Amino acid sequence: MELIQNTADLSAYLAADDVIDHHHPLVRETAARLAKDVVDSYAYARAAFEFVRDVIPHSQDSGDLRVTWRASDVLERRTGICYAKAHALAALLRAEDIPTAFCYQKFDEVHGLVAVRFDGAWHRQDPRGNKPGVDAQFSLDGERLAFTPDPEFDELDYPVLYAEPHPVVLSVLKAAPDRPHLWKTLPAAL
Repeated sequence: MELIQNTADLSAYLAADDVIDHHHPLVRETAARLAKDVVDSYAYARAAFEFVRDVIPHSQDSGDLRVTWRASDVLERRTGICYAKAHALAALLRAEDIPTAFCYQKFDEVHGLVAVRFDGAWHRQDPRGNKPGVDAQFSLDGERLAFTPDPEFDELDYPVLYAEPHPVVLSVLKAAPDRPHLWKTLPAAL
């Protein structure tokens, strides 16, 4: 599948905003802590990915009822669904000048992940969190995502790489008072 940037301006994939708030002190502190033990940007990207995947539980897996959407809140509260975890990873990567995009897959609901840009190419990564039957790994040499869409069931990979979280995803997250409500309102398609 050919991944398609929704904007040609690569600097848009480094930007901060109220969701990907990589200027926030907690994001900066976390990024600095992860960066001090690595030798280059590749190793940093892997460390940031593994931190979000392993240290911040997916709220459905952990039973946490809270809904997070802002990157700094995900890091502070240590919880989030796939979209929120993607926001946190993007903020950590962008804090270290690694272009990061948002991308999505369609299953029963839309699933969120990120793509990082290295060596002139985009590489999708899924920080959702591993559990029995799910083994997502950081990889720049072939995808190791949590899930693989099956076209027979109308599942698919959306090819668009967004510089900002998709507005449909963000509006659902912001409107949800808790995870049970969020689960009823997750988008089925983009």
